[in-house]
Amino acid sequence: MIAELGLAALWLAAALAALQLVAGALAQREGGAELAQLVRPAAIVQGLLAGFSFLMLLVLFAQTDLSVKLVAMNSHSEKPMLFKLSGAFGNHEGSMLLWITVMALAGALIAAVERRLPEKTMLATLAAQAFVGIGFYAFLLLSSNPFERLPVPAMEGMGLNPLLQDIGLVFHPPTLYIGYVGLSVAFSFAVGALLTRQVNPDFARAMRPWVLGAWIFLTLGITAGSYWAYYELGWGGWWFWDPVENASLMPWLAATALLHSASVLASRDALRAWTIMLGVVAFSMSMVGTFLVRSGILTSVHAFAVDPERGTFILGLLVLYIGGALLLFALRAGTVSEGERFSATSREGALVFNNVMLCAILGIVLVGTLYPLVTEAFDVRVSVGPPYFNPVGAIFVVPMLIVMAVGPLLRWRRDSLARIRLPLVIVGSVSFAALILVSLLTSIAILPLLGLVLALGLAIASFMPIRGRKLRLLPIATWGMMIAHFGIAVALFGMASETAFSEETLAAVEVGGSTEVGPWTVVLAEVRPTAGPNWTALEGRLMVSYDGGAATETDPQSRNFWAPAQETTESALTTRWNGQLYSVIGRQAGDGRWQLRLWWKPFVTFIWYGGMLIALGGVLALIGRVMADLKRRSIRARTASRRAEAAQ
Repeated sequence: MIAELGLAALWLAAALAALQLVAGALAQREGGAELAQLVRPAAIVQGLLAGFSFLMLLVLFAQTDLSVKLVAMNSHSEKPMLFKLSGAFGNHEGSMLLWITVMALAGALIAAVERRLPEKTMLATLAAQAFVGIGFYAFLLLSSNPFERLPVPAMEGMGLNPLLQDIGLVFHPPTLYIGYVGLSVAFSFAVGALLTRQVNPDFARAMRPWVLGAWIFLTLGITAGSYWAYYELGWGGWWFWDPVENASLMPWLAATALLHSASVLASRDALRAWTIMLGVVAFSMSMVGTFLVRSGILTSVHAFAVDPERGTFILGLLVLYIGGALLLFALRAGTVSEGERFSATSREGALVFNNVMLCAILGIVLVGTLYPLVTEAFDVRVSVGPPYFNPVGAIFVVPMLIVMAVGPLLRWRRDSLARIRLPLVIVGSVSFAALILVSLLTSIAILPLLGLVLALGLAIASFMPIRGRKLRLLPIATWGMMIAHFGIAVALFGMASETAFSEETLAAVEVGGSTEVGPWTVVLAEVRPTAGPNWTALEGRLMVSYDGGAATETDPQSRNFWAPAQETTESALTTRWNGQLYSVIGRQAGDGRWQLRLWWKPFVTFIWYGGMLIALGGVLALIGRVMADLKRRSIRARTASRRAEAAQ
């Protein structure tokens, strides 16, 4: 009965999405006032029904209802409850239901609270959101029904991929999906503004919180996913340029450009067409990512779908949404006025330059991701990895970081570099001194060297905007910008340090024996059996000491799951302020020795500290923008009230 309730709610939500689309479209005509009254309630009820449907799926997984095909294929009665629940979206059908649920709830929130735009623009936005939603409802109901029953209930479930049985599954997919769906909202705002020709600062102010929220969640999702892959896969890497990783990076790059462009439009009434275009591109990248991950075209722990029919369906949605939006943009771009002009040497000019760099990096990642798939269609297998992405991307990343350091110091509209000569000299001198010092003390490759130098310069420049200003009067949004830029510097420092200074040791060690990696001495004290809720393992007890100091214990494992049967490697991390010791235990050799793989990764944790700082900066900026909007509304309300009193 629970499955039937969830399916019925999904059908009703799809019907309301259709009503929302039709009513919103017809309300654009003269005499559509009655239909207009249906749009907001339809969006709100649709969101509640989609949320109820996903809740029913969670209940089915919590109960391990093996009469439901999805539960039988992706769960097991002996799994811990946390992984039973996260297994609800750790598969193709459940993940797509989570997608449409978040999208419907976002649409409901827009309908309930958004009052800043003209009503026709708002109705067009909600109609566009319904148009996007209908495609995903159709995909679920016609091709990927999450509530499908088995003719005969299974005796036991097949279980969830052991690599997904981790706390990372609880955080990584939901945060990414919220980010993707936030970009669908930005796309809907862009389409609504194009349809009603209302591309103006009010439109940008309404869209900006959604873009900023999506960007925050994408940042958190990518950061969490990077750390999850780092400690779970046992390879010691934090980024592999895997197509699935790139599928989350590309929307983030587009969202970053869109966020800055929308801010310029909201504050300075410039970059109107650029903002609309980036709104379309950002959602397009999230759709491309959905196609790559969910179509079965990739073989990956993330790529759940292997049915060509599903891939064709998603490809059709991708062509419909992206092609339709680009066609609409081509038809209406001429109606979008230019907006205010500005000098190249200005804050707007710096933002435009960096947006161009972000788009170039996006193009590089997109080409590198799709090229192997295209060649494989012609039976030619190629691999595109760091030798392509790192140097080619650096061509655009390096100037972008330099301009990022300078841009916040410039004034709006028009400025000159002579006015900010002193901070430029300070940042440039410190960076040059760091370049000379690091070159003399170490011998590292050019890209890590540039990364270290640019990280230091950007870290100093990030807080230059407070120069000569009272801290208590500094807007919260400005603090957010500075912290986010500082977070990029911190993450860049971690990336460069890990790349330049990591050390690796692969050793065969007997119990009681020792080996070394970097400043660490590692002793294999014992190897003991242990067990978990649905796995058994051999656990190595390592006593590790840093630079002759006191020994601490760390315990890598080699696990064997039985539902489904699979062997995994569980790394052990020993964290210090200046890096991590990464330990993996392998098989026992014929002579009784155990394989140990050890890495010393200086300052690697700064990568994820930086990611969290970037997200924190986004949160502060969002709070500051919301507070500023509330203040603006309050002033307008008081002004209108005074005018009404004066008229009486």
